[in-house]
Amino acid sequence: MLDPAVPDPAIPAAAAQAAPALALRGYLLAELDAAIAQLARRGGALHEGVHLARKSLRRARATLALGGVALGPGAPLIDRELRRLNTGLSALRDAHALVETLDRLIARDADADTLGLLRRARRVAAGARAEHARQARLADPGLQGRRSMLAVLRAGVAALDWPALQVAALEQAIADSRERLDRAGRRARADGNDEAWHRWRRRARRLSQQRRALKAAGVEVHAPDLDKHTAERLGLAQDLALLLDHCGRRSPFAAADRAALRRYGRAQQARARKRIVAALAEADTRNGVREEAPAPSDGRT
Repeated sequence: MLDPAVPDPAIPAAAAQAAPALALRGYLLAELDAAIAQLARRGGALHEGVHLARKSLRRARATLALGGVALGPGAPLIDRELRRLNTGLSALRDAHALVETLDRLIARDADADTLGLLRRARRVAAGARAEHARQARLADPGLQGRRSMLAVLRAGVAALDWPALQVAALEQAIADSRERLDRAGRRARADGNDEAWHRWRRRARRLSQQRRALKAAGVEVHAPDLDKHTAERLGLAQDLALLLDHCGRRSPFAAADRAALRRYGRAQQARARKRIVAALAEADTRNGVREEAPAPSDGRT
C-alpha cells in the first residue's frame, strides 16, 4: 500500500501528460464563450456579431475534431449540434457576407460600368441584409434561444474525457488534416467543379484553425498551412462563388443586373482559379513535385 505521506511520482507525470488536452479544452470553452457574447450584440452590430460567432463556432468544431473518439461518445453529438447552430445562422451571415464581398469587389475594380453594377447590387444587398436581421429578431428575440443552447453545449464540452486525449493522437489528427487538405487541393485542380473548390477552402480553413488551437495548447505543430497567396486567392474565388449563389431564382437583384453579375462573377472566378492552378503548378515544377491523381473522397468536412 502506498504511504499517503510519500508523493506518488506517477501523479506529476500524469498531470503533465494531460496538460495539453486540458489547455485545448480551455481554448474550446473560450471560443464558445466568445460565440455566446457575440450573439448578444444588438442593432447594427448584430451582423458583425453573427460573423464573429460563426468564426468561433468553426474554431470550436475544428478543436473538437482534434479529439476524435478519445473524448468519448458525447463529442459527435456536441459537434452535430454546433454544426446545426452554425448552419442556422448561415442565412443571416450570408446576407452580411454578400455586402462585404461587394465592398471588396468595388474596392478592387476600376471599370466604370462594372462599378455601377456592383454599387447597385450593394444597395440591394444591404436592404436584403436588413430584412434578414429583422426576421431573425422576430424568430428568436435577442438570439436568446441560440445562446441558451450554446450554454448547454458548453457544459457538455467541459464534461468530455479530455484527460484521455494524448499528444500523439493530436499530432496524428493534425497530420490527417494536412493530408485531407492536400487531397482536396488536387481534386479541385483536377475536377474544377464548385463543390471541390469549396471543399478545398474549408479544409484549408480547418487546418489553420486546428494549428491555432494546438499552438494555444502548447503542442508543436508540423503540418503547415496553405501558403498565404493561395489562401488569399481561394478567399477571392469563394467571394465570387457567394456572389454567384445570389444570382439564382431567388436573387434579390433585378433580372438584368442578375445576368450581368453572373457573367462578371463567372469570368472573375475562372480567372482567380486559373491563377491558383498556374501558381501551384509552377511551384510543383520548381520543387520537382509530380502531380498525383486525387484519391476517392473520404466524405469528411
